[in-house]
Amino acid sequence: MKTFRLGLIGFGNVNRTLVELLQRKDIQLGERHGIDWRITGVCSRRIGWQVNADGFVPDELLRARNSDAFVGMGGQEYPRYSDWLDAAQPDAVFEATSLNVESGQPAIDHIRAALEHGAHAITANKGPVVHAYEELRDLAAGRGKQFLFESTVMDGIPIFSLFRNTLPAIEVKSFKGILNSTTNVILTGMERGLSFDESLRLAQELGVAETDASYDIDGWDAAVKVAALVNVIMAVHLPPQKVERKGIRELSGEAVRSARNSGSPYKLICRAQRNQSGVSASVCPEQIPLSDPMALVSGTSSIIQFETDIFPAFTITEENPGLFATAYGMLADFIRAASS
Repeated sequence: MKTFRLGLIGFGNVNRTLVELLQRKDIQLGERHGIDWRITGVCSRRIGWQVNADGFVPDELLRARNSDAFVGMGGQEYPRYSDWLDAAQPDAVFEATSLNVESGQPAIDHIRAALEHGAHAITANKGPVVHAYEELRDLAAGRGKQFLFESTVMDGIPIFSLFRNTLPAIEVKSFKGILNSTTNVILTGMERGLSFDESLRLAQELGVAETDASYDIDGWDAAVKVAALVNVIMAVHLPPQKVERKGIRELSGEAVRSARNSGSPYKLICRAQRNQSGVSASVCPEQIPLSDPMALVSGTSSIIQFETDIFPAFTITEENPGLFATAYGMLADFIRAASS
């Protein structure tokens, strides 16, 4: 049994759910994988850089909402990230801060410093994958550590690890899919007679849309996911800004319902195609015939279909995931890293 010290950067829904999942899977982690764990460092804008070298009590940690709560939990606040790393001494760092589409910062710096400090780096943040994948991958390899990010696309569904571990020497020629839950919920709601704003509020109530859902509605979230997949599984550097992008903002309820009634519903479709000059990629609303499995994907569900040099087509579908699915992707990455 090996004890791993864990550091959590960002303490919102994803990392809080990860703590719950670690507790739920604690016996299995020990019996099946020889993993014991304790959380020695936690940080966010609200609570600062908090450390308890002996490990925070998970239930107390989940109740903490501000920096004052950590005083009674044996926590000590540090002024800088570097000091936090030195004090917490994490073996694995879970990075779950907000996405910065333009630069991927500060998540890139968080992961770089964690790897340089000797920790595995696991993230649910797409920014580092699209803006610094090769650098962070090579840095991790040079330090004998892992840089893993299964939760960045389709939650905990094993897409990146599928190609990394299960399908060696496969060439991905193209893929297409529905990868953004917010727009899918909005389109589904509009098909059922809700207005755009009513459908957006529904997505927010379900917890899949932010208060400002512009990144989703305008296609940025989907474009970043496309870029991440292209960068990793197609081995071609593609910034999200190079993905042709059109969101669903201009679609009216009448147009969406008419498309559904005609048997060709609108979906926000992500595409990437290998060509002689590299890869072309797009995100835009398309009308899909009901004979296509993608036409049946509704609500918070997702789907992706790959074309490869060996398999003409194979499809992965995820139905109505929750936060535990995202947290599970990080947990699975942790197990992979701990076993490496």
